[in-house]
Amino acid sequence: MAAQTDIRPDMRMVDLDDDGVDRAFRADVLEGLGAPQKAIPARWFYDDEGSRLFEDITQLPEYYPTRAETEILRERGADFAPLIGPGRAVVEFGSGSSLKTPLLLDAIRPGAYVPLDIAGDFLRESSAALAAKFPGLPVHPVEADFTAKVTLPDELHHMAKLGFFPGSTIGNMVPRAAVDLLRTMRMTLGGDALLLIGVDLIKDIEVLTAAYDDAAGVTAAFNRNLLKRINRELGGDIPIAAFAHRARWNDTYARIEMHLEARAEIAFTVAGRSFSMRAGETIHTENSHKFDLRSANTLLLAGHWTPVERWTDSQDRFSLILARAGVPRKAP
Repeated sequence: MAAQTDIRPDMRMVDLDDDGVDRAFRADVLEGLGAPQKAIPARWFYDDEGSRLFEDITQLPEYYPTRAETEILRERGADFAPLIGPGRAVVEFGSGSSLKTPLLLDAIRPGAYVPLDIAGDFLRESSAALAAKFPGLPVHPVEADFTAKVTLPDELHHMAKLGFFPGSTIGNMVPRAAVDLLRTMRMTLGGDALLLIGVDLIKDIEVLTAAYDDAAGVTAAFNRNLLKRINRELGGDIPIAAFAHRARWNDTYARIEMHLEARAEIAFTVAGRSFSMRAGETIHTENSHKFDLRSANTLLLAGHWTPVERWTDSQDRFSLILARAGVPRKAP
């Protein structure tokens, strides 16, 4: 008989007002829509519907990162194990459906698994499914915004941690925010932690743009779902059909940018505030920075992580980097 699996949905760390509205979501949206270049942080894509749409994106033929990263996890797992060691608590930041996670858990013999995600219902569904695959492994889903320090369950206090941040999500952030996040992860995980992080690599522009503007229109639906969420949760009346999905390569910053472009002059309200947009004006919704070895290492070092080992897929499209928590210092 299999041992009982420990699944505990820990306390929510999202700050809601009396009407159940996420204060941070409202603040980011109102500030972003009021800026000269309208912009909303990409983390707000991931309500339950957004999370499901993103999982659909990962299965698209144009979207290579998931296949490339899965190849690394499947083929190089034996290399991870001696560097990571057994018994660590695997803390996955932005776990989503946790589809890649079993490959890592199979390779390293963890002591516990802690998925962190802001989409609560999706988090609990995927945690239950993963727990069924690993009977006896303590699973502690935590519904939280991991861009701030997260207090992990008390049961894990004595365990060394391995942070898992797959999918090149770090590339969605401008460098300053990415460095802040890496430092926050170090605070969440502790000074003896390791981090296994995915980064997407620079490659042909045609390949990159196709991955963010697929022929089936799933990425476009994912982008516009942000507007649906704003209307639903913040009492907005944004005319969603008036916006077109745009994906652009910005060579100066080595990134793909996603925008929602107004097809005509429009006006709308959100949370009682009025906004207007000209035809052709955009809401900047996502960046996806691409890296080479040096830029990825520099980012990690700035975030107080020291690179230990690096793996790429067979076509050199994607990389997983293992890093250890560094000691913050101001001098050589």
